[in-house]
Amino acid sequence: MLKVSSMRHFYLHLVVLSWFWFIHGTHELQFAQTQVLLQLRKYLEYPTSLEVWENYNGDLCSISPSAHMSIKCEGDSVTELKIMGDKHVKVEKFNGFAVPNQTLSLSFSIDSFVTTLTRLTSLRVLSLVSLGIWGPLPDKIHRLSLLEVLDMSSNFLFGSIPPKLATMVKLQTLTLDGNYFDSTMPNWFDSLSNLSVLSLKRNHLKGSFPSSLCKIKSLTDISLSHNELSGGLPDLTTLSGLHVLDLRQNHLDSELPLMPKEVVTILLSGNSFSGEIPNQFGELGQLQHLDLSSNHLTKMPTSSLFSLPNMSYLNLESNLLSGSLPHKLKCGSKLGFVDISSNKFNGMLPSCLASTTNGRVVRYSGNCLSLLSQPQKRGSYCEESSSGRMKFWRWIIIAAAAAVIIIVVLVLLALGICFYRKHHSREIYRHEMMSKAVQDNSTTGVSSEFLASARFISQTVKLGTQANPTCRQFLIEELKDITRNFALSTCIGEGSIGKLYKGKLENGSYVVIRSLPLKKKFSIQNLRARLDLLSKLQHPNLVSLLGHCIDGGGQDDTNSSHKLHLVYEYVPNGNYRRHLSEFSSDKALKWSDRLAILIGVAKAVHFLHTGVIPGCLRNQLRTNNVLLDEHRFPKLSDYGMSMIADEIENLEAKGGNPKSCQMEKLEDDVYNFGFILFESLAGPIASDKGEAFFVDEKASFGSQDGRRKIVDPVVLTSCCQESLSIAISITTKCITPESSSRPSFEDVLWNLQYAAQVQATADADQKSDSTP
Repeated sequence: MLKVSSMRHFYLHLVVLSWFWFIHGTHELQFAQTQVLLQLRKYLEYPTSLEVWENYNGDLCSISPSAHMSIKCEGDSVTELKIMGDKHVKVEKFNGFAVPNQTLSLSFSIDSFVTTLTRLTSLRVLSLVSLGIWGPLPDKIHRLSLLEVLDMSSNFLFGSIPPKLATMVKLQTLTLDGNYFDSTMPNWFDSLSNLSVLSLKRNHLKGSFPSSLCKIKSLTDISLSHNELSGGLPDLTTLSGLHVLDLRQNHLDSELPLMPKEVVTILLSGNSFSGEIPNQFGELGQLQHLDLSSNHLTKMPTSSLFSLPNMSYLNLESNLLSGSLPHKLKCGSKLGFVDISSNKFNGMLPSCLASTTNGRVVRYSGNCLSLLSQPQKRGSYCEESSSGRMKFWRWIIIAAAAAVIIIVVLVLLALGICFYRKHHSREIYRHEMMSKAVQDNSTTGVSSEFLASARFISQTVKLGTQANPTCRQFLIEELKDITRNFALSTCIGEGSIGKLYKGKLENGSYVVIRSLPLKKKFSIQNLRARLDLLSKLQHPNLVSLLGHCIDGGGQDDTNSSHKLHLVYEYVPNGNYRRHLSEFSSDKALKWSDRLAILIGVAKAVHFLHTGVIPGCLRNQLRTNNVLLDEHRFPKLSDYGMSMIADEIENLEAKGGNPKSCQMEKLEDDVYNFGFILFESLAGPIASDKGEAFFVDEKASFGSQDGRRKIVDPVVLTSCCQESLSIAISITTKCITPESSSRPSFEDVLWNLQYAAQVQATADADQKSDSTP
């Protein structure tokens, strides 16, 4: 018995001792990793994104990740390290030495930094972006042999890409965008058999396109734009998994090669490609974006290019394409943007490109077309391409114009005879219908007499919406089906009013459903009339209201269980605020991009103010409510909610002055749009800090030093001062406290368009100056 007890004590001591040594060994290993991370922070000269490490006594692996810093660990080793700095502004010419306030200091040693970095031997993901790291990237980076993702974009790395990167066989993503590599493009990429993404954009790499890439079956993205590559492109059909090919702004000069069948995006603008566009391009069923602008392509592109089922963006601008586009040319249902300008096309524009009812943007100026809507070339420029057809088309146009004039005169005479007879009966009928749709209700705060006599929709809107169906009434069962009974997984957030759900209709199109509760006292008939009016507000820069559903919830009318569901088109590319918060230089919005978005929003609001009478609309103008599609085309959401929300909120109120309401809300739109302008100038910090921040910093706009302090660096580096001054001036006027001093939206729109014109002129001058 004594022997058994002794054995138990022995094993207990052994277990305790083993546990002690395990804990002790773990602590030493974790301490070593922590020391490496702190040393890296010191080498990076204590960037603001790592301030959270200051005086942090816990495990660094436990720090919550942010947009600028992330650490992941497995066991006692760091497996993922992501750090984003704030050194986004790049110099035009970099001579290989430290640049004050843009690179790390002169004492920085990239060799020592990488040596320390390689002590994190378990790293699989490494991202060091916009940190001002400068110098030639050392070969010893290959010691991180487990790396799957390497991203060192937007730094100041120069020289050649280290050859020993070819030994990092686990690498799946290699991103070195926005540096100063200036050697010959390497051709050893086939050693990286697992590589799926290669991005070396905005460097100064020379030589030819690396043919070794054609041997990597796993490649999905090749982005080598804005370099100095020359020569031709090989046949790329072997890259069966390739989705994105971006070779913009190089010196490539061959004919266009054949492309893999599954490619989604082809961007080849700004090169010297010649010859015809291969007919095979018209067979790429997955192709969505094709940009072949600013090359030397000739003859007529295949008609099937325009009708590809997934094509949404087609840019053939500034080539030598010629001939007459087929009259019966078919355009794909998803084709939203077409640019065939500055070519030598002649004849008439096909109906699918001439029509604007589908919201498609088509640019065709600078051709030899028989049109007046956009400027065309004439004279010797068109003689070669027209081949004698120009005179024929001139006669056709003259004859057609004469026929149209005769028909119009006859129609006007007939209408004149009928007009007087029908005028009074039409007015009576219209008045009765409006009075019937908008009945007296003491809780609305607006009399039925006022509503019935008001012109809700201007003549412009009537003409623009005659082809549009009335607001569709969805069944609640249909909405429950596409949102899985409004499941939390389909909820994509909350708008200014109500929760937002995403669903997919039977036709395959995505929609957003806004759900909001209704108070128990309201007129369904009156609400439906207003919803129908709201659905008729059709404009390219407005998110379209497709339909609605008034759900009684299965309860009696005496209960407040009714819900209103508004069904909108889905805009896929996020909101303007998110894009303003983008830090990576290839995604950040330049000043010209921001102006284009602001002009689109201003057009939408100006339309709402002039297309609806009375214009009593608070339109929730915030950068969060400006949505961008895949082409960064702006669409305003949450507009016109006062037509519904105010009706509901004021059901128990009496009276009301429509005129004063109109002025108050219109001024709100001007004032709130001023903050969208301010946020476009200063970045998201303007929205976070609000009016007080603008008042405090307003004086800074008056001087160059002040502007450098407050204006977003991306704006400063991409704008001309005159355009910036125009925008600052109209911003200040919009946010002035005195409502009588604020401009009209027509003035706002005019100033923004003028600022964009000034900026476009400056950009063109700069481009011509840089052209040898």
